[in-house]
Amino acid sequence: MIVLQGVPPTPPSPPFDPNLIFLSDHGPPIALLIVIAALAAAVIILWPIMRAFGRRLEGKGGADPALRAELEQLHARLGEVDTLQARMAELEERMDFTERLLAQSREPDRLQR
Repeated sequence: MIVLQGVPPTPPSPPFDPNLIFLSDHGPPIALLIVIAALAAAVIILWPIMRAFGRRLEGKGGADPALRAELEQLHARLGEVDTLQARMAELEERMDFTERLLAQSREPDRLQR
């Protein structure tokens, strides 16, 4: 039996060893500081936006007083338009009735001639 012994292959080295960041004695790594600063800035900027969005989803967002006043004014005007439409329909009926009466009073005159 022939047994060949060879050197086992070495595993490939990773392209970047994260342990080197913490083992180096060159001070704090700048890449880590940039990442931490970017995350902190994102949290500071996005926190109020996300809170407002959450309140909006829950329905607790305070409506703008000017917007609420304008909405109430539009509702009042819509009520006025409804009453004006009812009055307009009543006037149309009266006008039709008057036209029929006038037409009836002229027909006998035409028949006598």
